Amino acid sequence: MQTMSRFGTVNYHEHKAERQAFEIDAGGVLGRLVSPELVPTVIELGDLRSGDIGVTFEQDSVAFQVFPTMVTDFSGTDWQSVYDQELTALLKSALNASEVVVFDHTLREDDPESDRKPARNVHSDYSTEGAEGRLVDILGEARAAEWSAGHYAFINVWRPVGEPINSAPLGFVRPSTVKSEDWILIDLIYPDRRGQIMGLAASDEHEWLYRSRMTPDEVAFFNIYDNRGRASIGHSAIDLVEDESIKSVRKSIESRTVVRY
Repeated sequence: MQTMSRFGTVNYHEHKAERQAFEIDAGGVLGRLVSPELVPTVIELGDLRSGDIGVTFEQDSVAFQVFPTMVTDFSGTDWQSVYDQELTALLKSALNASEVVVFDHTLREDDPESDRKPARNVHSDYSTEGAEGRLVDILGEARAAEWSAGHYAFINVWRPVGEPINSAPLGFVRPSTVKSEDWILIDLIYPDRRGQIMGLAASDEHEWLYRSRMTPDEVAFFNIYDNRGRASIGHSAIDLVEDESIKSVRKSIESRTVVRY
C-alpha cells in the first residue's frame, strides 16, 4: 500500500530580530507590540488513515482514539461536568495519569462570523516559562510546587463537533523532524496576564501528519508541554478541502488539561 498524502497550506512563523507578540483582547496595554510574521506555505501531509504510517504518543507526542462522548450539545455550560469526567477517564487510561485537571474548552467554527475560528498558525501552546506560570494560575503556588517536584504535562484533546471534518483539518508536525532552532518564542498579552507560546518556522525537513475525515466519535490528544522533556508538538489547522461537493462547516472543540503522572 502506498502512503496516502495530500497537499495543503499552513501559516508558519518567521524569525525576526525583535521579540514578537500577539495582543489578545487587550486594548490599552502600554508598550510596543510586534505582530508575528506569518508565511503561507504549501505542505505535503501524510494521512494516518492509510495504515502504512503511524504515530504513538510515546514517540510522537500525539495519538488518536475512537472515544465517543455522551455530550450531544456543546452549547451553554451544562455539558462541561460530563465531558470533563470523560476526558479525565480517557487520559488516565491512555497515559496512565494519576490526576487530570481540565481547565479550558474552546469551541471553534470555520465561519467568518465566528468569534473563535480554527488556529491557522503553526505553534505549540506553551514555552517552559509559559507552562510554569500557567500551572500556578490553575493550581495555586503550593499545589503547583508539589506537581513540579514530580512529572506533569499539559495535554490538549481535540474532537470534531457535528459533522466529520471535511475542511481545515488539524495537522501535526512529527517532533523528530523539528530542530530546536525552528521554534520561536512569542508572547501572548492578555488584559490581566502574560503568556507565551512557541511558534514554528518553516523547514523542508518537517513531516506533516493528519487523520482525514475525523468524526465526532474520534479524538486526538497531544502533548503541549512536559516537564520531563517529552517533545511539544507543532500543530495547525490546514487549509485543505477533502471533498469540494461537501459544504459542511468545520466545527471542533479543543480541551486543555494538565495531567500528573
